[in-house]
Amino acid sequence: MSAPLHYVIIGSGSAGFAAATTLRRADDDCRITMITMDGLPFYNRYDLPQVFHGRHDWRDLLAVPPAFYDTMRIKLRRRSRVVDVDGSKQLVSLAHQETVHYDRLLVCAGGRGYLPENLIESARLMHGFGSFEAAMQLYRDLPKGGTAIMIGGDMVGIDLALTLLETGYHVSLITNAQTFWPHKITPDEQSVLLRALEAKGMTVFEDHRPVGVTRDNGGQPASRVILEDGSEIAGDVVMSFCGLTSSVEFMLGADVDIERGLLVDPELRTSNNTIWAAGDVCQIWHDTEKAYKFFHGWENVRVMGKLAARNMLGEHEIFDVNIEDRIEIDADGQLNSTFWVHR
Repeated sequence: MSAPLHYVIIGSGSAGFAAATTLRRADDDCRITMITMDGLPFYNRYDLPQVFHGRHDWRDLLAVPPAFYDTMRIKLRRRSRVVDVDGSKQLVSLAHQETVHYDRLLVCAGGRGYLPENLIESARLMHGFGSFEAAMQLYRDLPKGGTAIMIGGDMVGIDLALTLLETGYHVSLITNAQTFWPHKITPDEQSVLLRALEAKGMTVFEDHRPVGVTRDNGGQPASRVILEDGSEIAGDVVMSFCGLTSSVEFMLGADVDIERGLLVDPELRTSNNTIWAAGDVCQIWHDTEKAYKFFHGWENVRVMGKLAARNMLGEHEIFDVNIEDRIEIDADGQLNSTFWVHR
């Protein structure tokens, strides 16, 4: 009798969790290992704005109790960083010198927030929002009724901004090409959406290019954004929400094709027949447009994870690349997005 297959999943977010549970329910004998740099088990990062509604216990945000992984016999390797994947030897190398062999590998490493090059030197003065720990740090550092300055304003940022406005804070939005990302909208459509945000109390700065961030300690507001024309915008915290850049550096030796993300066919398989990818880390071939495209958003990522798992098990399902891209304002002035829904 052959040994059970070992499925290794890099990443424990929506795609990785959906894949792991799909694999286990379909194959009771296989081995499943999830590797993540996160210190917490899976939680939905799109729920992080809820910390401003009083959800400060990380256990309240978990998708399932920690014991679920033991029950499902899913080996969860937390705080483990992948530094290399050898696609020919089918080995995953971790930062602490350990290697993990896989029979089939699914990469769901997601992405990190993109920061424009002219702001990289100011990164240490800006708040992130990609983890529970970062969300709680923002909550602690933003005084009640204070002002958050947001550069860019992609859909994750807009969702957070709407929550801040609802809970008594102020938001100053400096727009750029990533405003409302990943939606592709015209200038006229953006203008309508920005006016809707202003109607909710947001201060919008258009046609201003940030070139730096400074922090004061002499009775002035804690943070200021310096603009290209020499003027400044003052607030209490500064954040950048300019879309994502895929986390693919550790895959350079994996014998797979990479552009901005891992290139996969509609079955989510890479150019290496033992490696699949799902979520924000991959670009899927769109045959009509003759291009590889990203498909972001919680629901898309979850669907990819399940589909990739079934294909790793031997199916040949196709991801539907003809997904509607729509953002609109309803009769109550709420922004509704096919990628993100403000709750």
